[in-house]
Amino acid sequence: MRILVVDDELEMRELLGRNLGRTHGVKSVGTCKEAVAMLAHARFDVLILDVMLPDGSGIDLCGKLRTDGIEAPILLLTARGEVRSRVAGLDAGADDYLAKPFALSELRARIAALGRRGPIKRDRAVVIGALVVDLEGRRVRVNGRALPLTAKELGIVDLLATRRGKVVPREELIESVWGEVTDSARASLEVLIARIRHKLGESANLLQTIRGVGYMLGAD
Repeated sequence: MRILVVDDELEMRELLGRNLGRTHGVKSVGTCKEAVAMLAHARFDVLILDVMLPDGSGIDLCGKLRTDGIEAPILLLTARGEVRSRVAGLDAGADDYLAKPFALSELRARIAALGRRGPIKRDRAVVIGALVVDLEGRRVRVNGRALPLTAKELGIVDLLATRRGKVVPREELIESVWGEVTDSARASLEVLIARIRHKLGESANLLQTIRGVGYMLGAD
């Protein structure tokens, strides 16, 4: 697996290069400009972007890469407690995030999971039966009617839509939408799934529960 690390701290780039380089091919750069140039002529399986870069934001870089058609999974490195950065990063098209400081074992596990998942086709709109999920505009309609979704409900629907027809594990949904897996988040997920189904009305059966595993937006 080929990994690109974008971080302005030389020590961090060297640390990740040494540890990830044992089992993967790793390239590293320190700026947004260098990252764009690197991706113009090389393909990577996973991208690791620091949020704070000298010539811009890793979140803005993530958004640009998605606009440019880069579909490789993106992991953002954020400062601990930066909830807004995490949400903004996911909105920009990031697949996962990890707060600094982090355990290298956790980083390797996240990268392995992203590598197994592979690129996600990020259409501007996903149509599933009567349901239309506008990923770019962050709007959801069913039978032409706009659904009044909360931020977390929208996060759930967006992730399920990008993986349409595939099961998304409960833990992955929670990690993506809440930022961490807790008992309260698990309970909240069940409540929000029920609310989303209620709002879907006659199309509620599009949101399927795969017992013991997770959820899926599939065919009616």
